[in-house]
Formats: sequence, C-alpha cells, structure tokens
Amino acid sequence: MVSRRITLLTSLLGLLGLGLWLSASAPERNSSPVTVNSEAAEKLPGVVGDGKTDDTAALQAIINRRGTIDFPKGTYRITKPLVIDLDQTGYAAITADGTATLLMAGAGPAIRFIGSHQGTAAPETVKPEIWDRQRTPRISNLEIVGAHPEADGIEASGTMQLSIHGVTIRRCRHGIHLIQRNRNVLISACHIYENSGIGIYYDDVNLHQSNIVGCHISYCGGGGVVCRAGEVRNVHIGTCDIEGCMAKDGPPAANVFIDCRGGSTAEVAITGCTIQHSNVPGAANIRVIGAGKATRAGENPRWGHITIGDNVLSDVAVNIDLRDCRGVSITGNTFWMGYEANLRVESSEQIAVGPNLFERNPAYNYGTSNTTKNGVEFRSCRDCTLTGLHLQGVRAPEAALLLDDCQRFNVSGCSILDCDGIGLLLRNCRNTRVSDCLIRHDGDKKAAAVTLKMIGGAGNLLADNLLGRHA
Repeated sequence: MVSRRITLLTSLLGLLGLGLWLSASAPERNSSPVTVNSEAAEKLPGVVGDGKTDDTAALQAIINRRGTIDFPKGTYRITKPLVIDLDQTGYAAITADGTATLLMAGAGPAIRFIGSHQGTAAPETVKPEIWDRQRTPRISNLEIVGAHPEADGIEASGTMQLSIHGVTIRRCRHGIHLIQRNRNVLISACHIYENSGIGIYYDDVNLHQSNIVGCHISYCGGGGVVCRAGEVRNVHIGTCDIEGCMAKDGPPAANVFIDCRGGSTAEVAITGCTIQHSNVPGAANIRVIGAGKATRAGENPRWGHITIGDNVLSDVAVNIDLRDCRGVSITGNTFWMGYEANLRVESSEQIAVGPNLFERNPAYNYGTSNTTKNGVEFRSCRDCTLTGLHLQGVRAPEAALLLDDCQRFNVSGCSILDCDGIGLLLRNCRNTRVSDCLIRHDGDKKAAAVTLKMIGGAGNLLADNLLGRHA
C-alpha cells in the first residue's frame, strides 16, 4: 500500500512538473513579443534593426569602415543622414534584398552620397582617383520611409556613374535629390510614391547624361520629375508610370516639369510613358518653361531639343504645356481629358507636332460637355509644323485648333471632326499655310458648326481642304 502511494505521488509530481515546464515554455498571449533581429546583429555589429532603436551611429561606423552595407531583413531607424564620402570610403554600395526598410526619423536625406568629380563625362576629364575610389556608387533593393516632415530619400553630389535600382521611397519630402554636379546617373525600376515634395529633383544641378527607366513615380505633391535651373543635358525618361504628382492645396505642379528659368535644360526625350492625373487647377502632365536669361548679347534664351513621343497623356488641366520653348517634337502620343487643353503652346518657335490622337473616347466619363475641353492652342508662336493631327469631339473652347497671333505655320493633313464651336480658327496669323485637311462636323450640331474661320492676318494660303461650313 505504501509503495502504491509513493508511485501515485511520484506520478502527480511528474505531471505537475510537466505542466509548469509547458507553461514556462509557451508564449504569453497577452504580452507583446520582443523584436530581436539576430540576422542584423550578426551581419551588422552594433545594429539593432528593430525600427525603434536609433541605429545611426552604428550604421555610420560600418560605412566609414567598410564603405558598403548589405541590409538583412528588418527596419533600421536613423535620425541623421548616413553620409557616404566616396573619397574616404572608396567604392560604395548600399544593398538589400527587398526586405529591409530604412526609416528616416530626422531632417535631410536618409543616404547622402558625396563625391569629388568635377569633370564632364568625357574620359579625359575624369581624374584617376575617381576611377580608383569613387566610380559607380550604387544603392539597390532597399525601402526608404520618411518619419520626419523634412526627411528626404537619397541625395547625391559630385558622383560619377551613380546607379539607383529597385529602391522604394515613400512618405519623404523629396525622393531622389540631385544637387551641385553629377555625371551619368541611372535610375531604374524604382517606386517613388506618396512623397510631399518632388519625386526626382534636378535641383540647380550641373548634370549631363541621366536615364530614368521603368519607374513608378506617383502621388508626390511637388511634381514627379522636376528639372529646375542648373545645366541639365541628355535626360531620357522612358517606360515609366508617372501620375498624380500635384498637391491639391499646393502651387501648380506637373508630373514632368522642366523649368529653365535661371538655367537651361535641353536634349530631353520623354518616351513610352503613361503620364496621368489629377484634375488640379493649373497642373500639367508635361510642362516646359524655356525662358532662361540670356548670358551673352544676342544669345537666344530659349532651350529645346526635346522629344515627346509615344506616351499616354490624360486627366489633368493641360496635358502638354509649353512656354518660351524652341525645338520641341511631339509625335505618336494619345491625349484625352485635358480639362483646359490637351496641348497649349505659347511664345515658342520651331515646334513640330506630328501624328497624335486627341480623341474623346466614350468609354471614359467626361462629366458634362463643358467639363473637359480637349483643344489645341498656339499663341504668339512662329515657325511651326502641324502634320497629321487627329482631333475629334472637342467641347467648349473657342476652337478645336486655335492659332492666335502666329506666323509661318504649316498645317497639313489634319483631321478635325465633330467638334463644338469652330474647327480651325486663325486669328491675326501671317504667312500660314493650311492644306489637305479634313474639317467637318457631321453630328447633331452640323448646321451651326463653323469648321474653319479666319480673322485678320495677311499672307495666308488655304489649299485642297475638305470643309464643312466655313467663314
């Protein structure tokens, strides 16, 4: 009997011990788990990577020692810019695999590249130390998130062959901020999203040869891609989605804004993009202001050599807005839903507009007939060619195609169909030729529609056009 009791007691004590062990081993359901980033601790000594601890000093020490960081999965909070002085660090790369976030909780850029290149892109101007220590700084596959109203994503000055690939930048002020002088910048496959300032900012920079390819740039309140002042050449913006980059309560902005006042930007190609949204007063999809101040007597302050081709442009106040420009080619684009105008050109010259579609597709909701005008306007321009334009269903403006105080225009092979108001209006134009155009309104308002009208001007020629009612 005593033996049985001892055995039973032993069993009970064993079960009690097992229960206590299981209780101690099980996680507490009501307590918050402690984040321990063991991989970060192993690969980046001194770095916590829990999104709460300030990792600035530890990360900066690693950069100073190695010149490179390969971020494992985690969130890395910093309060000051991580400075990569290329002359001190040597070749540098900031890399991740898409699972790491750099949380910038202070003012300024999360990552600041500083180089000392002062030459051009020509090989003979690149000093040996640039090739030996500084060439091709790189950042790839990292997310940068702003947690401060003046936090920026990436800033670069003095770099040679900077490459930014697969980076996400959101909730910052400016996404990528290019300042002072750089050469040969590549930006590809990046998501630059929901920033309060500018997505990619050429800020009074001297920069030749830059490519922005395959990026998604959207909902940046101060503009998508903005070139302001400086000296910028050879910009290629291709196969990007750029949309909604204008704040409703901010100054007029544009998805792509080239502002040459105080500087110059030229040799630009914008091709194969969708550039769209939003209906904010004064906003544009592409805006170019080419009036730079002449620096020498007799110098033409207008800049150009700009190609805008094969893009889809829609749903803003003005789809393309050009002012004081020279040498712009526009062809192969699809325009729709220009609330004020699809194309507006003022005080410009040497503008060539080839076949483009300006259409009112019934698949989209245009609201009332006066909501979106969709017209094409040229004011105070000279020496321009308009060929193969297709305008259809333009509503509300004075004319579907307006030439006002223009001279030496060649308008040929255009179709202007079923538009309210006047189809083509020439007001005070001189030495302008209109030929081989089809201008008709065969819809419900055809009896009242005037397809072509001339007011004032001199030396104009109309030839071989097929018109409806004209005056």
